[in-house]
Amino acid sequence: MLSAFYRWGQGEGAKVRLSQRYASVAVLAGLLCLWTASAFAQGCAMCYSTASATSKDGQKAISRGVIVLVAPPLGVMTFGVGLAFRYGRKRDQEQNRDEDS
Repeated sequence: MLSAFYRWGQGEGAKVRLSQRYASVAVLAGLLCLWTASAFAQGCAMCYSTASATSKDGQKAISRGVIVLVAPPLGVMTFGVGLAFRYGRKRDQEQNRDEDS
């Protein structure tokens, strides 16, 4: 069954299965975002009161600091996922080429 999962894009109707796969991934990502929405409300009360007591410039600095701290891990993960998809596509093309020979 696992080998069928890795070769889901081969054969007739591959484009239909590919679009169904993208739709499934999009729905899963949407559900994951909705599931984690409650985590945004879990901030500690002392952090919230301190951040809300700062001036507008201080609040902007905190927001920029959060972005600066989130950007590198997000970039690394995006790069890693991109490499994984690239490797998977390349592997599938090589398997198709070997099967056609």
